[in-house]
Amino acid sequence: MRPGDTLVLTLVFGSLALIITDVLTTGRVGNWAEGNLFVLAHSIGSGLGLIATFAWPLLLLPLVAGIGGQWVSLPGFVAPILRKSIAFIESVTLQVGGAARWFALGLVIVTATIVIQRYVFGFASTKLQESVIYMHALLFLLASASTLLGDGHVRVDIFYSKAGPKGKAWTELLGTYLALMPMCVLILITSTSYIESAWRILEQSRESDGLPLVFLLKTAIPLFAILMIAQGFALASRAALTLCDQDEPPRPGNASVAEV
Repeated sequence: MRPGDTLVLTLVFGSLALIITDVLTTGRVGNWAEGNLFVLAHSIGSGLGLIATFAWPLLLLPLVAGIGGQWVSLPGFVAPILRKSIAFIESVTLQVGGAARWFALGLVIVTATIVIQRYVFGFASTKLQESVIYMHALLFLLASASTLLGDGHVRVDIFYSKAGPKGKAWTELLGTYLALMPMCVLILITSTSYIESAWRILEQSRESDGLPLVFLLKTAIPLFAILMIAQGFALASRAALTLCDQDEPPRPGNASVAEV
C-alpha cells in the first residue's frame, strides 16, 4: 500500500460505521452531533491553541541552531531532536498527502459522471456538483505540504539553482521564517472566527439538496496552515543541519507520490 492508503481506508470505514449506526439508532448519532459537536470541536480547538501558545518558541529551534551554529558548536542533543522531528513530520506529511491524492481520481470520475448525467440523461445532481468543489479544495489544501516536501512548488528565485549546498540551506532557512511561516500564522489567526462560526451552526450548503458538510470543508483551511508550518519546520531543520555540517536524514524516496 502507498502512503495515505491506510488513512483513507480508516476514514471510509469510520464514516460508514457512523452512517450505519445512525440508521440503526433512528438518527441518534445525528442528533448527538447537532447538540454536542460544536462544544467538542471548540474544546479541542481551545486545547490545541493553548498548546500552541506555550510550544511556539520551539518553532524557532532550527533558526537558532542554523544561525548560532555558525559561531558555536551545537549542544549534543540538538541535532538528534531535529532529525527525529524531521522524520516524524515528513511521515505525517506523506500520509496526509498520499490520502489527498485520491481526490484527483475522484475529480475525474465525478466530473465525467456529471457530464454524462447532464448531456445524456438530462439530469443534474447538486450534491455531485458540490462534491467537485470539495475535492478540488481538499486536494490542493491537504497536498500542499507534501508538494513542499517533494520540492514541487514554484520557486521565484534566480539564485537558488546556482547556489551551493549552504547557499540553498540559507535560502530555505530564511525563506521559511520570513515568508512561509508568517503567512501560515496569518491564515490561522484570520480564519479562527470564520471556522468557529461555521462549526457553531454546523454550516451546510445554501442549496436545499446540497452537501451538509461546509463546516468540515472550511476546517481544511487551518489544517492546511498547520501542515505547512510543520513541513516548513522540517525544511528549516534540514537547512540548519546542513549549515552546521551535520548529517540530515535522507529524503523519503516516495515523497513525490503525494504531489499535486
